[in-house]
Amino acid sequence: MEWHLDLDGDAVLVGTQDMLLSRALNRGYAAPRARWPVELGLLTQDALWVLDEVQLMDVGLATSAQLEAFIAQAQVENRALRPFVAWWMSATLQRRWLESVDTMPRIATLTQLAIAPAARRGHLWDDVEKPVERISFEGRKYGDLGKAFAEQVLEAWSISERKLCLVVVNTVDRARAVYDALEKKLAGEPGRPDLRLVHSRFRAAERAGWRKEFLGRSAAQPPAGRIVVATQVVEAGVDLDANLLLTEIAPWPSLVQRFGRAARGGGRALVGVLDPGFTEDKDSAPYTVDELAGAREALDDLTDVSPLRLEVFEQALPADRIERLYPYHPMHLLLRREVDELFDTTPDLTGADLDISRFIRTGDERDVTVAWVEVPRGEQPSAEIQPGREALCAVPVHKARTWLCDGVRLRPKKRAWVWDFIEGEWQELRASLVLPGRILLVSADTGGYDPTRGFDPDSVAEVEPVASESPSDQDRADLAQDADAASEYDWKTIASHGSEVAAEAVRIAETLGLPARHISALRIAGLWHDLGKAHPAFQGSIRSHDRAARADLAKAPTRAWPRAHLYQDAQTGERRRGFRHELASALGLFAVLSACRPEHPALLGPWAEILGIAEPASARDPTAAEQELLDLLTSPDLFDLVVYLVASHHGKVRARLHAAPADQDYRDVDGRGQPIRGVREGDVLPPTPLSADGPPIPALALTLEPAAIGLSKKTGRSWTDRVSNLIRSEGPFALALLEACLRAADVHASRLLTSDPLLANEEIR
Repeated sequence: MEWHLDLDGDAVLVGTQDMLLSRALNRGYAAPRARWPVELGLLTQDALWVLDEVQLMDVGLATSAQLEAFIAQAQVENRALRPFVAWWMSATLQRRWLESVDTMPRIATLTQLAIAPAARRGHLWDDVEKPVERISFEGRKYGDLGKAFAEQVLEAWSISERKLCLVVVNTVDRARAVYDALEKKLAGEPGRPDLRLVHSRFRAAERAGWRKEFLGRSAAQPPAGRIVVATQVVEAGVDLDANLLLTEIAPWPSLVQRFGRAARGGGRALVGVLDPGFTEDKDSAPYTVDELAGAREALDDLTDVSPLRLEVFEQALPADRIERLYPYHPMHLLLRREVDELFDTTPDLTGADLDISRFIRTGDERDVTVAWVEVPRGEQPSAEIQPGREALCAVPVHKARTWLCDGVRLRPKKRAWVWDFIEGEWQELRASLVLPGRILLVSADTGGYDPTRGFDPDSVAEVEPVASESPSDQDRADLAQDADAASEYDWKTIASHGSEVAAEAVRIAETLGLPARHISALRIAGLWHDLGKAHPAFQGSIRSHDRAARADLAKAPTRAWPRAHLYQDAQTGERRRGFRHELASALGLFAVLSACRPEHPALLGPWAEILGIAEPASARDPTAAEQELLDLLTSPDLFDLVVYLVASHHGKVRARLHAAPADQDYRDVDGRGQPIRGVREGDVLPPTPLSADGPPIPALALTLEPAAIGLSKKTGRSWTDRVSNLIRSEGPFALALLEACLRAADVHASRLLTSDPLLANEEIR
């Protein structure tokens, strides 16, 4: 199921807080930039969030609570189009974790559910014993802890039942160190236990088989038993029943979760807490010394950590002890103005974006994703290479930067690339481009990964790439700069395709139960969204022996788009690199109002006197299609919404209109200035039919005035002002959902194999 396109269907998404919170902040990690607004709209409207094991979410928990409060406020203000509900779940959930100035009005009304005492029966509660011992490692050097922990594991294993030993430590580096020490000590031992390593720095391809092989109660147990060395990843969503648990000391909520992986099926399990006795936060990271001190204090008062005994223990504690056990002080708090600012997905001149990682995780646990691919030396990876989820490995930003780069540039013999969203190609990596959420391609011969140990910057062995599925048509359209020009489907005119998009948009909107005003806006936007394809730069790109002799084609088979002529006027030979037909479509709507109703309140109506315009310009009579447009666009707000949806229907022209790098290279020889996204001042859209039976829209002269700052004597308010007003009036969440509706309608209509009445009996050029 293409969840981002099937808006009227049900979908269940399972993901990490990095993947889902980043999408709710309009900066989806490892997602195509053009899809960000779609996913923002779908995750914040008509959605139920279930956030499990929230004690692990760090600052992401506060971010989720802030987002819920902002969406709830939008519902109160009638700026939400569909309902939204959030559930927070944890065995250690504390109401105050969700409290802030913004959430306080909501927190008091939230229902908190718990298992009633009478229902606490069964193997998780009855006849469960988990004797616990805190084992001190004070005085050990930081670098020796891996070996010391491994020695303790083998000592405990030797006196246990030798079934399943779970070892949980707090960092990936220490997990690898424990695993390596155990591997060395067990090498060659007859009847040695099965040894496994689990952490978050593996590719999905390797993780896929874990649950069946060893990371679940249904997995077959080897005769000699099994030792699993893991990090915090086993605290949630892992059904293990260890009879021996050795865990590094951690904050109390994390320890409680780890205790739950022992004697999960009832009976008895031995629990040991390995305590290095850290005195400085730099050593105890990712936790603080104070967090560990609270847990240490509790452990010294306990002899058993089974669920009922933990509950009795906590119920007897005073409020200040509970606060010490369950502290929560997020380092960053998402503000409402920041949500509005994040609605703009325009990159800076380097292709980088606002960094949202501080709202998702703190410390060094901010990730890029890495895919290893085979690229011959001396060559660049093709733009067609777009790694799938199974090929990606999460790597902390600072580790990736240190591993691959030496200061500013790549280290010798390292080859890596990052996607350039502006040019639509892979560019050589620099240290400044290693940013949270980015996807890095690394040549297989660079090393850095081992299937049994995961990401390993010290490994120089060549990495076997994971074969990814080919991206869908829509993925290619989102990921490649010019790919949305191509289609596997047959010929269609602008009028026919626009009518089909309008019908599909109405169907989706009605299914979702959207207000009539928004259904009308989506229908108009669907009808007019591809008007800009009449531009000579677009029409000149379609070159095929069986092309119809007309200048209003919207869709053509892939074979009809020779890359050598992409966005090139067939008559003049002029080329417009980076041309965006959706911007031309939006400017065409401005041109219709200017030509037929210059006094329209969406243009100069309120501003004529201020701008010193004594009389409006002369107007021509509108065509039937233009008259329908004018009749429906009864207010400035509705015009702004329609023209915004038209401009944003590929996710590439949205909150700001500014020149791209390709525009900067344009040589102005006629004094009309440089283009903006391939459109120039004074460009003309030729007469274009917008319906099968009506007269064509007369030629429209385009102006870039909306891109200017302040009021324009031609078009009134600036584009930036219009979008800012839309964000205030519609709200970012509802506006994103409307974008998603039109985007989905466009894709669905593009896949239709219907005949086009305007192309019947056409002369072949």
